[in-house]
Amino acid sequence: MASEETRAVDTRTAMSPTERDTSAPMGASETTLEKGPAHTWATRLVVAGIVLSAVNLRPAITSLGALLEEVRDGLGMSGSVAGLLTSVPPLCFAVFGVMAPRLARRFGPAAVVCAGMAAIFAGLLIRPYAGGTAGFLAASALALMGIAVSNVLMPVIVKRWFPDRVGSMTGLYSMVLALGTSLPAAVTVPLTHAMGGNWKPGLAVWAVLAAAAVLPWIPLVRQGQKESAAAARSASAPASATAGEQPPLRITRSRTAWALAVFFGLQATAAYITMGWMPQIFRDAGVSAGTAGLLLAVTMVMGVPLAFVIPRIATRLPHQGPIVLVLGVCGLAGYAGLYLAPAAGAWAWALLLGIANCAFPLALTMVGMRARSGPGVAQLSAFAQSTGYLISIPGPLLVGVLYQHSGGWGLPIALMAGLMVPQMVVGVLAGRDRTVEEEAAAR
Repeated sequence: MASEETRAVDTRTAMSPTERDTSAPMGASETTLEKGPAHTWATRLVVAGIVLSAVNLRPAITSLGALLEEVRDGLGMSGSVAGLLTSVPPLCFAVFGVMAPRLARRFGPAAVVCAGMAAIFAGLLIRPYAGGTAGFLAASALALMGIAVSNVLMPVIVKRWFPDRVGSMTGLYSMVLALGTSLPAAVTVPLTHAMGGNWKPGLAVWAVLAAAAVLPWIPLVRQGQKESAAAARSASAPASATAGEQPPLRITRSRTAWALAVFFGLQATAAYITMGWMPQIFRDAGVSAGTAGLLLAVTMVMGVPLAFVIPRIATRLPHQGPIVLVLGVCGLAGYAGLYLAPAAGAWAWALLLGIANCAFPLALTMVGMRARSGPGVAQLSAFAQSTGYLISIPGPLLVGVLYQHSGGWGLPIALMAGLMVPQMVVGVLAGRDRTVEEEAAAR
């Protein structure tokens, strides 16, 4: 197997001239940054934009998880409504993420990410002071909409501006995203205490980080607007001349595509249950709020080193099933610990669940390995992620309902552990050495 970076370069070079040309109108052209007089400052702005955007893709979720009990008490939420709140992220990712490619073709990816960061800023600033559960949910949805479109388009931006450094820039992006996931979980409670103990400013403070992420994109959007018309004209002729040469795959005919979509959905279910409910599990076991936030941070920060290691190992194996099984066993062990001794072994369970949650970079790696061509990867990615996020929606809500009606965490933890079994099964199926093009053609 080729390395991850080689695979990314091969996928790009395998694209037809039509595919490369028709992607140009999606933002500022690559040649502008490579040959134009503004190369240095523009490249630095793009790097700053990628880093600041990546760090803003999870604080809206993990900061809320750290203060979920205070938010519930302050707004008078039931356990079921709180479960609905933890289901909003995957719902928004499934619904709004589908819109991202179309918006990028219309306005350019830099403009859409800039608007996404502005939506995150507005949503995080408004939601603590929206005045009721409905307003809190609506403002959260606004922030999550910005996260959804930005989440989809960040890989597009990396490939467009750094075609020869896809691996290193993706590693940087993944590392910063993991840091942006764990940092709010660790410091939201101490920040809240430092600001007087009120949960509202403790949540609103993360809007400042989102406001900073808007700034690098503004000059890039202005530059892209000046050049998008010319880029679109240059791309229109070859696109029309060769249209229809590569019809879309019938991706739903591929068993591997379905297995990967279900695997993506089940790992997302586990991740959002963890981000939304794990601090509460520890707090109900007698762990302090600050320590519970740190435990969630430990779980999330495991993605920083493992996001580099797991994809590199996966691309060297003909079958990724063994990695799936190792991650699944870690998850089962972590859930067993939460059930039997949540407070006594809290740090060990947080580490084990952090390893299990690294099924996410493995799923993204398998998306690139299970298709031969650039269009195939794009179709498989869209299908696996949109279907997967839809699958993940009921999980956090069901955990909240079980918690409320059972009066404890026994049934919710049993559900989490039970979902790990089918995740391992479909992950093994998705990890087989085959491509969706072969299966779509054969069926």
